[in-house]
Amino acid sequence: MQLDATKPVRAGEELALERLSAYFRERWPEAGSGPLRVEQFPEGYSNLTYLVRCGEQEFVLRRPPFGNEVKAAHDMGREFRVLSSLAPAFPSAPKPCLFCDDASVLGAPFYVMERRRGVILRKKAPPELAASPALARGLGESFVDHLARLHALDYQAIGLGDLGRPEGFIGRQVAGWTKRYQQAQTSDVPPMAQVALWLAAQAPGESGAALIHNDYKYDNLVLEPSDLTRIVGVLDWEMATIGDPLMDLGVTLSYWIEASDPEPMRQAAFGPTALPGNLTRREIVERYEAASGRKVKNADYYYTYGLFKLAVIVQQIYARYVRGHTQDPRFAHLDKLVETLARRAYEFRI
Repeated sequence: MQLDATKPVRAGEELALERLSAYFRERWPEAGSGPLRVEQFPEGYSNLTYLVRCGEQEFVLRRPPFGNEVKAAHDMGREFRVLSSLAPAFPSAPKPCLFCDDASVLGAPFYVMERRRGVILRKKAPPELAASPALARGLGESFVDHLARLHALDYQAIGLGDLGRPEGFIGRQVAGWTKRYQQAQTSDVPPMAQVALWLAAQAPGESGAALIHNDYKYDNLVLEPSDLTRIVGVLDWEMATIGDPLMDLGVTLSYWIEASDPEPMRQAAFGPTALPGNLTRREIVERYEAASGRKVKNADYYYTYGLFKLAVIVQQIYARYVRGHTQDPRFAHLDKLVETLARRAYEFRI
């Protein structure tokens, strides 16, 4: 089974290898003294992720996207701190190795972490998964159970009690993502404003507080190749915080496309979640309730919020392309995805 593959670094996203090598020699000699070889993990849309080889050793380096205008969303120091506290308590969190806040090295802060090898699911499912409804269901169940385990962590005990402010979390999230959309807006998408107003007016009470990932989906998981139901890594902790765990569940639901969803949503699927045998969104909620002990009283609200937030994130990426901060051709038509997500959120609840 093919592991997650790297490719040559995209034009305009190269790393200054001479400066990076000098920094490693001075600050991190245990990385090795051999010449650095760098490739890129090409699939991500947010922070840039590179495979760095130092002799026989392999590490993963993460830095903000070039042309980033949303500083709070790409805080390398914060992500490094989360992993430093989380890795000893949550085995699927990769161990961080080095943080650099000296922008003269690579033009922005960055950090380095261990590489977790395994299978990462993209749009096309591995043949083994596509051919086995039982395997697809088992993976879905592990997926939900793993999220519940994250939410059950004692975030105070592992030193992350001050990571976020759980009081008023839902209201701040809705207001914050509405503002971010306005700042990144490049055209008029009327359903976005209407959904934002609905979310603000219909916000439920807080369900509690937990350490939440905030972007938990299939392609942020690393799976054991010999057993695709076993999760050996959870990646991309840049948006992790302390907040309402049901909002985290809502974001996860927004990525989960079913075979019965409208065609535009099926075309926009972020992973192979519609395979025969896989859980439905309703079954995800039920499984989460059983695994976490939390009652999900307003799943439709959290799902709508997840769709809205996802639309804003996609709009932020598209704005970088429109404003000339990136030439990545994958971003050229993301405005259509924003419209699809906004329409789904509007039609689903309003």
